[in-house]
Amino acid sequence: MNPIDQKITTFLWYDDQAEEAATFYVSLFDDSEINEVTRYPEDSPGPAGTVMTVTFTLAGQQFIALNGGPEFTFTEAISLSVRCKDQDEVDRYWSQLTDGGGEEGPCGWLKDRFGLSWQINPDRLGELLSDPDPARAHAAMQAMLRMRKIEIKALEDAADAA
Repeated sequence: MNPIDQKITTFLWYDDQAEEAATFYVSLFDDSEINEVTRYPEDSPGPAGTVMTVTFTLAGQQFIALNGGPEFTFTEAISLSVRCKDQDEVDRYWSQLTDGGGEEGPCGWLKDRFGLSWQINPDRLGELLSDPDPARAHAAMQAMLRMRKIEIKALEDAADAA
């Protein structure tokens, strides 16, 4: 899909790091690029000539980042969820997104160095949590609740022990 055809686009408000954040994010995901950078004109809320917005694509999905100033910051009330096919992918995104000042959170959540929350979720997690055997699903859930980064083998071991 052409990003221009996307009906709803996630809009992210940064203090003054929109271009830095977008450049970082596109370096992590395939099918990603900076699409457009706009600058503040004279007599506008931002200093003339500085970056106002960055339109970028991550894994085929368009986003817009705004340098809007310090008035608003991110909270955990919204996050970007990344589906991962295996532990290597979980480990890679976890490491890259927490690098340089990010913070680990519980149950596969983290904040990157810009304060944006992410969920790094292996497909296997959903499979185990929806296991038709309620004891296996419960054991996997209890194991996940004790984790920061999701560890697939530990989830499977917990489910198998149920």
